[in-house]
Amino acid sequence: MTTVLASSLKDPSLLIERSYINGQWVSSKSKKTFEVRNPASGEVIGTCPESTTDDLNDAIQAASQSFPKWRSFSGRQRGRILRRFFDLIVENKEDIGKIITAENGKARGDAEGEALFSASFFEWFSEEAPRIYGDVVPHSTPNGRIQILKQPIGVCGLITPWNFPMAMGARKIAAALAAGCTVVLKSDGLTPFSSNVLAVLGERAGVPKGVFNVVSALENTPELGLALCQSDAVKKISFTGSTRVGKLLMQQSSSTLKKLSLELGGNAPFIVFDDADLEVAVSSALVSKFKVTGQTCVCANRIYVQEGIYEKFSKRLVEEVKKFRVGNGSQDSVTHGPLTTGLTKVEEHIGDAVSKNATILLGGKPLPNLGTNFFELTVLGDVDDSMKVMSEETFGPLAALTKFKTEDEVIRRANSVEVGLASYLITSDLARSHRVSERLEFGMVAINTGVISDPAAPFGGVKYSGMGREGSKYGLDEYLVLKTVVMGNINTEYKL
Repeated sequence: MTTVLASSLKDPSLLIERSYINGQWVSSKSKKTFEVRNPASGEVIGTCPESTTDDLNDAIQAASQSFPKWRSFSGRQRGRILRRFFDLIVENKEDIGKIITAENGKARGDAEGEALFSASFFEWFSEEAPRIYGDVVPHSTPNGRIQILKQPIGVCGLITPWNFPMAMGARKIAAALAAGCTVVLKSDGLTPFSSNVLAVLGERAGVPKGVFNVVSALENTPELGLALCQSDAVKKISFTGSTRVGKLLMQQSSSTLKKLSLELGGNAPFIVFDDADLEVAVSSALVSKFKVTGQTCVCANRIYVQEGIYEKFSKRLVEEVKKFRVGNGSQDSVTHGPLTTGLTKVEEHIGDAVSKNATILLGGKPLPNLGTNFFELTVLGDVDDSMKVMSEETFGPLAALTKFKTEDEVIRRANSVEVGLASYLITSDLARSHRVSERLEFGMVAINTGVISDPAAPFGGVKYSGMGREGSKYGLDEYLVLKTVVMGNINTEYKL
């Protein structure tokens, strides 16, 4: 069924409709499959196995059996494989972009950008792998010695979302493999082909069989998630998705005391002070709000603009948003594709806000002439804290503008939500940038930029946005455990 999409690729072998277990491409033992649809057209682009717990257990067993060999590789050896992984993704970015656009819907520029973003994590962790340093600590007695070793935790269960179908997996896989862990990846049922590309390229890069496994499912996703959590062989779970599901996975992992990394929901404040550079503020808001049609966990959801600059900012924002073009992401002139999972939340938030006297400054309507999942890029003005958009994550192309008077007021309002992932601050006042960033209750603060993700920067949140960090040198620690080695009766004598 993938012939149309495959025929558009330079390398059709990148598109595979099976799961990848122990170095083999396999169907589910149940023989069941699910359809994968293009959100722009609704067309079926292929099928993937509806894997069962039996299939998952095969993948866990393969990862368990390959762990002793993989952990015995030196960090330099693993790093060379990861570096080749990076090269292969970059070499195939155009084909990868087409696959991401077909199953996720995002515009070509964003899709190819995701391919390069994915590659950046393999490059970063290829350089970190040889540098997993332990420590030597002085003992409290003269005849004792203490060594601290960092060792891979073991088999890791990785569960990824549909909004960055390759990059979210890459950020986890690269760190786990660099640490010496083996992996069972549960790909999202809406976007399984991007994860399968990683398996293809991983094999070509030299990842041994069983080290990296990919299992697909749609309806059986909850069942597989439970099995990963309850497996004694799986020592670590890393999940990117909703707070609701993160809580469930944490609960399900309690019986096996899993190490957890949870990157969960966000409701990012974007704060523009009167002293901000107007053009920096507008350009930063555009990328932080409308990237991937507003479907990222770090999207600016609540845009707070100080009264003195509000009118100028709202006018310039609308002018720039008008320049974008919504449409099928495969078309060159399109900047923003469809919503991947539907319009309901966006329509609900707009309707609620307008009923409470918010003003539609731009957009506000579906685009049925383009397809069922398309919506106008929308800017709302005169938003207040009683509206749902201020307390719930929209996950769509809706910029909600609200005024504020003082620094204390906006910090209080920004911190009023239960989540704390990303936040944004636009100001030309150095002292203010320090004060506000220190008081914001979020895991990440971007100052005078709308881009917060980078392989060198630890990514993660506080409060109900989860725990743990991905990327950076700290992301490697999520896949390592400390072992303390204490030695006694070492009687060193220093002689003249």
